[in-house]
Amino acid sequence: MAERDEALLSRVEAMEQAIGEIGTTLDETSTCRELAAFAARHLSATATVDLYASTAVGPYASTAVGPYASTAVEPTTDRGAPPRRAAHAEPPAGAGGRADDALAHRLSLPLAVHEEEPLGAVTLVRTGGGPFSADEAALLRHATRLAARHLGHARRLAATEDTALHLQRALVAEPGRPHPNLEVAGGYLPAGPRALVGGDWFETVRLHFGRSLLVVGDVMGHGLDAAVDMNAYRTALRDVAATDLPPHRVLRHLDSVVAEDDARRPATCLLVQVDPARGTATFASAGHLPPAVFAADGSAELVDLPVGPPLGTGVGGYEPTTRPLTPAETLLIFTDGLVERRGEDIDVSLARLAALRLPADSGPGRVVDEVLRRLGAHGAEDDVAVLAARIRARAPQ
Repeated sequence: MAERDEALLSRVEAMEQAIGEIGTTLDETSTCRELAAFAARHLSATATVDLYASTAVGPYASTAVGPYASTAVEPTTDRGAPPRRAAHAEPPAGAGGRADDALAHRLSLPLAVHEEEPLGAVTLVRTGGGPFSADEAALLRHATRLAARHLGHARRLAATEDTALHLQRALVAEPGRPHPNLEVAGGYLPAGPRALVGGDWFETVRLHFGRSLLVVGDVMGHGLDAAVDMNAYRTALRDVAATDLPPHRVLRHLDSVVAEDDARRPATCLLVQVDPARGTATFASAGHLPPAVFAADGSAELVDLPVGPPLGTGVGGYEPTTRPLTPAETLLIFTDGLVERRGEDIDVSLARLAALRLPADSGPGRVVDEVLRRLGAHGAEDDVAVLAARIRARAPQ
């Protein structure tokens, strides 16, 4: 009886450890690794976890761990393929034969919670020892159900994030079309791996006489409220810009409109009116970071602008700045998430952008891709919205 009580106590302790060791993150691969490592350590066997990409049998990632082995993951895109072992680790030398030994003992359980459809399967292989006991099977069943529950949460969260991100990108990536005499490219990245939506945006508005208005804005904060305010700013901007006012007057009018609504969050904004016929760009800033211009040789220059207060304050005081813009130059406007880094002075951040040297004659698409990559924007802690533009050279008459 004492021996049985000791076995039950050991099993309970192992179950408690499983709760603390499995599902420490909302990442599928990490959860599978934790499950495999737990099973390998507590049951002295090689553990393999086959994880299906959906509730139907399809692509999966497989993780195998031996008692003293490291983990590995290998995805497959062969939908409908039968499960296969994508990674495998043998027990330590002297512990028994290989996993395919005829005397090997196997234990396999579905990766599922009770009667739900399995998310995959867990397989243990042990050689050189006795078969798996009922207590060991119960322990594996507990750990497997625990992992399956966490995997279900992770997949539901991932689906929600994917829907929200597509919504955000749809809002950001549907700007008005500029005139054909202007080549543009834009990009948007959410803030971090767990962020849903934010308040960064860009826009283009076609004006009279071949001109285009380029816009980038950043609503304070993150989340659904910031995204709602972002859309409100875009709508108001389109209405104001349709009056064909110069950029600083557009900001002044937009500021007064937004200031009347106390529920709206403040926002920074940068407007650029590009006139290809004259080869000029006129800027106006509402608390926003300066744009950059990349020359034909790939070098960058920050445009020195007077900066007015953010939108929504009702203070006004916006001033225009005009500079030449040739077809050999590419203009880049962006939100602060592109350059700002925690604990770093903003002047240092902007200097890093100005020090970039891109491939010669980089167009808008290349500039967006290179800047996002070289500044590490994919790992930024804030939303990132960028818009690049270049005047199309006129064909010889």
